[in-house]
Amino acid sequence: MSTIDQQFVEYIVKTLVNNPDKVQIDRTIDEKGVLLSLEVDPEDVGRIIGRRGATAQSIRTLLRALGTKNDARYNLKIVNNDDYEPAAKEAAGDAPEVEEDEAVEASVDNVEEISEEPAADAPVEEGSELAKKTRAELADLDDLDI
Repeated sequence: MSTIDQQFVEYIVKTLVNNPDKVQIDRTIDEKGVLLSLEVDPEDVGRIIGRRGATAQSIRTLLRALGTKNDARYNLKIVNNDDYEPAAKEAAGDAPEVEEDEAVEASVDNVEEISEEPAADAPVEEGSELAKKTRAELADLDDLDI
């Protein structure tokens, strides 16, 4: 029988991943608190971690809030499945073998080409939709009384 914390994390994670049937959460208790080990399909690990770990950090923040309510300290561990082989590589089958260091260097060289976000120093058009939306969100945040 799963506890409320396991059900909580399971609900959040299953809404984020493509393979919700492969979500597994193990719960252990030690002197530091409750450790929830999250295991998902290897293709969904990136969805759970998010860009720069933002999604994982958000889940941990929600767990911290639940811990405050339940007088417990929760930690979330995302288990890495090392046996992951990208589907495209498996489908190709005859793809040329590239040493890992060369692959890393090639991926680092192509980061700017792949990136969907504009560079931080790129000028923002005054009338762009993104700029208008961002200004509106910032104005809303200024109205908050914190």
